[in-house]
Amino acid sequence: MSTAVKAPKDGLLVRRPGPQELHPVRTHRRRRTLELALAVAVPVVLILLWQLAADGSWIDDRVYPAPSTILSDGWDRAARGVLWPDVWATLKRVLGGYAIGTVSGYVLGLLMGSLALVRAALEPLLDALYVVPKLALLPVFLNMFGLGEGPQIALVAATVFFFVWISTMAAVLAVPAGHRDAGQVFGASPWQMFRHVLLPASLPAVLVGARIAAGVAVLVIVASEQIAASNGLGHLIFDSRALFQNDVMFVGIVCVAVLGVLFSELVRIAGRLLTPWAPRDRGRSQS
Repeated sequence: MSTAVKAPKDGLLVRRPGPQELHPVRTHRRRRTLELALAVAVPVVLILLWQLAADGSWIDDRVYPAPSTILSDGWDRAARGVLWPDVWATLKRVLGGYAIGTVSGYVLGLLMGSLALVRAALEPLLDALYVVPKLALLPVFLNMFGLGEGPQIALVAATVFFFVWISTMAAVLAVPAGHRDAGQVFGASPWQMFRHVLLPASLPAVLVGARIAAGVAVLVIVASEQIAASNGLGHLIFDSRALFQNDVMFVGIVCVAVLGVLFSELVRIAGRLLTPWAPRDRGRSQS
């Protein structure tokens, strides 16, 4: 940041470069170090406070087990191999539904963003379906696919579809008219217009929507597994709560949080690799 000082004689304002301009690399490194320290320190402090509260009997550790107890129980369940089947069941449903929902939402979003007649025909119907809570569709999917993996995957796919469809259609519609006009002036064919104009201009916003959908997909599958599944992290969480095994319940919650963060970060990294020209989608310093 630059500073402005008043000259003693002629009263002119003199602009002097600040540390950020004089030492940009050093300033950027310090900022990143501070951000990383804050990102680590805040959850660590909260966990320590939780541990102290449990050790000091400020809270009932039968209802809110200490983090050390949760970690010990989670490690034991992982070592005995009883945790991984539930993790894999949830992950398999999330990945299957996410793939189906992303592809279908992206294709339909492109069509509706590019073709006004398709948008006029389908947008009212999809808007009406969008406001329906997705868990309300689970009985429908149970009737369609029966018990098993089908309803779980279909529910995740339906949830992801709407996020990706909306972000894709909005991104295509938001492509500046000047970009389209430039493609037409140079005689671009419909494929060239899509490949060189619409796709690179809309893809960053589409990938942001896909990243949001990744987190929501994990949330939806946990709720769905409570209702219509005999395994998975959602089933583990709610079944443990019914049996008053609160330490196991928190193990499941931690696994869901880790799974959601990792999945969302993988989508973000993939987005950065696919769109190196796009600005970052998180509020970090760009200096």
